[in-house]
Amino acid sequence: MNIKLVSKSVIDPQVLASYAAKGCYEAEEPELGKKIDLQKRIFNVGHHTVLQHNHYTFHIEGIAVSDITFGLHLASPFYNSSQRSGRFCSAMFSSPDYGKIEQYIRTYWPEVGNGEVALALNLVKGGIEIFQSNIDKATKIAKHLIKGERPFASESYIEANAGKFAQEQMRMFVPTIFPTGITVTFNLSALVSMYRVAWSPVLKHVTSEMMRLALCDTPELNFMLEKEEQEEWPLELFARYHKATIPVLSKPKGKLVRIENANSFTEPKGGDSHPVDLLPFSPRYMSNTNGVIETEVEISVATMGQDQRHRTVKRGQPRFTERFYLPPIPRLCGLEGVAESFAFAWSSLLSLLPGSLVTALAPYGAMVSYPKRADFNAASHEYTKRLCWCTQEEIYHSVLSVRNEVSKKEGENSPLLKMFSPSCVKTGKCGEGSRYCGRDMKENCFIERKV
Repeated sequence: MNIKLVSKSVIDPQVLASYAAKGCYEAEEPELGKKIDLQKRIFNVGHHTVLQHNHYTFHIEGIAVSDITFGLHLASPFYNSSQRSGRFCSAMFSSPDYGKIEQYIRTYWPEVGNGEVALALNLVKGGIEIFQSNIDKATKIAKHLIKGERPFASESYIEANAGKFAQEQMRMFVPTIFPTGITVTFNLSALVSMYRVAWSPVLKHVTSEMMRLALCDTPELNFMLEKEEQEEWPLELFARYHKATIPVLSKPKGKLVRIENANSFTEPKGGDSHPVDLLPFSPRYMSNTNGVIETEVEISVATMGQDQRHRTVKRGQPRFTERFYLPPIPRLCGLEGVAESFAFAWSSLLSLLPGSLVTALAPYGAMVSYPKRADFNAASHEYTKRLCWCTQEEIYHSVLSVRNEVSKKEGENSPLLKMFSPSCVKTGKCGEGSRYCGRDMKENCFIERKV
């Protein structure tokens, strides 16, 4: 794995934090350049907001997808990231480097013996074999489905996207230990916290290296590197795993738990949520932060990674649910029995390998469940994006199932349903421009999709 510092605030973090801190306590603008004792006056007493003026951007090449989903992105909302797409980058699965994956396992789980490493690699190779032997058939099926679902899709659109849709759905068989690349930005306070709480072998290495790179030219701040070792957390993910077979689901689940303060909802104007989301910044919509929609989802690890992009939504701890998600295209390929066997082969590794490694090997199709809680502005942002037909089929259906439950509870004329409209419904035109999906926007947009 390669971790490099791409950019950082051009000013010394000691100088900027001191300037910000002094500005809170002095009657006039402080002099830039004068330093205070950050350790005693700021860090040790927990006044860390002044540290958040400094930002650091890193690129991490070779990190496993699982160590992003169950690591960098899991708990902290205080980051910005841009991750290599599993939909668009076909080489990730068409030309795998098994040597790199083996080295990844041996580096971060050195206690695992040769036989156990071989078991892990057999799972990876088995998933890729399923993917590669069915991807051509899946692509042909995708072309047929696009033509049926999207009557205005051009031939060039179909040719450009059929393979992407096929790969997106067939990757359910691929273990998420596959390496990827990510550009991520933290402020100094968040970086320190991530470093101190790191709970898995990979996360400990990544955050330690980021801290080293961030502080390499400010050794006076090395007191921030002190920390207590954290116990490994991922074993809790498997608290419910005990079945002899793994059921295969054809739909994700999105359950409405409760709605709080429904009467505080202010309906967004058509142009206030796309292309720029103004809702969290406008006084007009401040009452929406008093309303809450609470749900529970059961989705694949692939869609969990998509769901994490909505960082204003609060999530509880995930649990693997002893189920596997098989999307429409591989189901039409006749792979339900294959999916059940593959999911069971992965879950069987729990008795043989460390929990953190089994987590890293989780297939994209392994299903997780967790509660979600969002105020109406955060929910509106997520639902607007995820009910667009350019989103992945599974995350669309998870949001659609929540919409259907809200409709049953509040009535089809409830103003709350205005949260559940893609931008084309809100504004009358496609929000994706040249990436228009090709569906008939005059017809009901809340229907089941296969692609």
